[in-house]
Amino acid sequence: MLDRNELLLTATSAARVGGEILLRYFRDGVTIRNKSEVGGKTYDLVSDADLESEQAIANFLRTRYPGHELLGEESLAGGATDAEHLWIIDPLDGTNNFAHRLPHFAVSIAYYHRGEPVVGAVFNPVRDEMFTATKGGGAAINGVAVSVCNSEKLSEVLIGCGFYYDRGDMMRSTLAAIEAFFGNDIHGIRRFGTASLDLCQVGCGQFGGFFEYQLSPWDFAAGRLFVSEAGGQVSDARGADLPLKTTSLVASNGKLHEAMLQITKQHHP
Repeated sequence: MLDRNELLLTATSAARVGGEILLRYFRDGVTIRNKSEVGGKTYDLVSDADLESEQAIANFLRTRYPGHELLGEESLAGGATDAEHLWIIDPLDGTNNFAHRLPHFAVSIAYYHRGEPVVGAVFNPVRDEMFTATKGGGAAINGVAVSVCNSEKLSEVLIGCGFYYDRGDMMRSTLAAIEAFFGNDIHGIRRFGTASLDLCQVGCGQFGGFFEYQLSPWDFAAGRLFVSEAGGQVSDARGADLPLKTTSLVASNGKLHEAMLQITKQHHP
């Protein structure tokens, strides 16, 4: 096992490399394209910012750990999830926010050792907020330790949620689950469109929980460790251990997990 402090420094440095690129494009402007020509949707967006950020992060990591595998959203699809040393990269989480000039997006970097999360960093470059977690070492924002909230009832919390690009059965399932959460008198629903930051908001105690019915590994690789190290709980939306592949996800402060699963199981698409 490599030194965790060194790994964390590498993760945060890589996140800042990507974040600087995103900030430049965010300030100066960027051409946004959709993925319809390659089988995606017109609202499934990509930009030069995503691609340049990912390439810069990949180059940074390869310089420091040339033997490690990389897995990312755009051009780094080949990394084996069970590799001994694996870096999982989302160079721009929240592309739609970025495209519409909403200052709520992030770079997410995680290091996994033989399929287990060891280090995670999620960086919001607009707010200069660095969320970090190390296995067994806790979670922090800009170096200040954080923890999940202590609420024991859904009626005491905000719940975060996300929507995948599907606008059929999965969207209807998500809306049905939201209605059920409201039926439990939650304080409200928030949908900010950046899953890595949503998970960090659970870890910081701002959300009592978060759910989404389809996420990719780069969406949650760092955030799930942040929640766990902040004292929370993460599973798929049926309560099984979270796999390192496309999956549903529920994150909570732990005390609310079963109550959330009762809803997400019932409405799982």
